[in-house]
Amino acid sequence: MKYKRLGNSELEISQISFGCMSLQGEKDKSIRLLHQALDKGINFFDTADLYDKGENEAIVGKAFSGIRDQVVIATKVGNQWRPDGSGWDWNPTKAYIVSAVEESLRRLQTDYIDLYQLHGGTIEDPIDETIEAFEQLKQQGKVRYYGISSIRPNVIREYISRSNITSVMLQYSLLDRRPEEEVLQQLQEHNLGVLARGSLAQGLLAGKAPKPYLNYTLEEVQQAANAVRQVAGTTRTVSETAVQFILQHPAVTSAVLGIRTGSQLEDALQLSKAAPLHNDEIMQLQAALAANKYEQHR
Repeated sequence: MKYKRLGNSELEISQISFGCMSLQGEKDKSIRLLHQALDKGINFFDTADLYDKGENEAIVGKAFSGIRDQVVIATKVGNQWRPDGSGWDWNPTKAYIVSAVEESLRRLQTDYIDLYQLHGGTIEDPIDETIEAFEQLKQQGKVRYYGISSIRPNVIREYISRSNITSVMLQYSLLDRRPEEEVLQQLQEHNLGVLARGSLAQGLLAGKAPKPYLNYTLEEVQQAANAVRQVAGTTRTVSETAVQFILQHPAVTSAVLGIRTGSQLEDALQLSKAAPLHNDEIMQLQAALAANKYEQHR
């Protein structure tokens, strides 16, 4: 496993990280899976208070109770469940964030969170108030670093210029090259980490039947999948090729992969061993499709 420093922090995280949202079913099996991942070198685990109404955090907390110093735990805040459980509402206020962190700490069985992320965000939010909440939690030692999870360039720009974020989680793949237009460069220039999710584009780059994706037609998705297959050849799998495409970008710190089963974990571990792409292979993949761009929230 390779490790990379997350932005301006002191956190050294695995280049393949564990997206815990996919965990479901028997808790003991999930806990064993988390332990296996740690044993094999994955040290970054991403969850959120939204996932399974907090139960996801609780599983992560139980798994790493007693070995807390061996893992880097990231969670998210901002989506408040309604009392009747019928859904959630966006709430980026300071009052909510400083309250919600206490519940996350309790479920995670820890007295600090390594990376606390705003789970979304809009340009209409009280951004200074939100930042104030994160800064307060940092000063209190309840969070070590904070960041945002966002695919909105206008929101990302505001946090780059107004806050002390460490990282941004965003969607990035051969079928979603929107971050390449300006966001990745901005984050790299400010020494901010990038946690890339969706690198397999819902499995469309890993062998699943093609379907329209974002602004791409079924035929264009098939073109991208074919290019991945051609570059993979006999030396890599298509999944390895798709993930290496995003890891080759110097701004990207880690690929966050949703893992639910033992076989998915084994596949994820294999990705970390794959040979990096050569420049001609990168260009071949880039040439398969015209890069898309963000159409909203610019």
